[in-house]
Amino acid sequence: MMIWTHFLWAAGLSASTWLLAMLIPKRELLRNALVLLGIASLAFFIGFLWVNLERPPLRTLGETRLWYAFFLPLIGFITYYRWRYNWMLYYSLALSLLFLFINYLNPDNFSKTLMPALQSPWFVPHVVVYIFAYAFLAASSLVAIRGLYQEYKGELQAKVMLMADNLVYLGFAFLTLGLLFGALWAKEAWGHYWTWDPKETWAFITWLGYLVYIHRRHHLPSKYKSSLWILALAFVILLICWFGVNYLPSAQFSVHTYSQQ
Repeated sequence: MMIWTHFLWAAGLSASTWLLAMLIPKRELLRNALVLLGIASLAFFIGFLWVNLERPPLRTLGETRLWYAFFLPLIGFITYYRWRYNWMLYYSLALSLLFLFINYLNPDNFSKTLMPALQSPWFVPHVVVYIFAYAFLAASSLVAIRGLYQEYKGELQAKVMLMADNLVYLGFAFLTLGLLFGALWAKEAWGHYWTWDPKETWAFITWLGYLVYIHRRHHLPSKYKSSLWILALAFVILLICWFGVNYLPSAQFSVHTYSQQ
């Protein structure tokens, strides 16, 4: 398939530039240029895919993984530029490479078909804000893992918690918008704002998980370790919502099974 060939070229360029960037950490200007080149490669492919499919490439899990592979290094780069944490940039690049590799192992058919429920003006904003949210919250989970390691070594710094908080606040804002847009979309497509569909239920549980973290940080700001554990576990719930729900027995009755490949 011609589109799949284009994906291999775009993903290959991104992977090559990011791997090279990770091998030259001390040459900051060149490294940053390579990171941005890899991001641009995926951006051009997503635009190309959108035009060729004549629909937003947001229907299948493979397509959402593609967006995730694009947004994660972008957010990692912005986070690095703001706080100067090299490890954050490298972690985000490594995760993006993982998602590209998963897509390579699971070729997408890139069908132009779009079921009637997805032909809604709420489809694109709902999915895009969720991808933004997942990218920010994935970055916050990396900070949580890093913070737990530093806490174990007795080296945890307050600025690590500040970075985690800022990433969660941004991710939670997009997560909230995603829930609201999803409810408006559901009302238009199926006649109800909320039906306790398995996907909807886990999306709400995910939202509550990050709300618990925010609540904990507000009321007990000095309790770093427990907050970091909550943040790490919240991301596990997010992964269940994104991937795991599709494999639950109840998912066969879900109206969200269109996202499966």
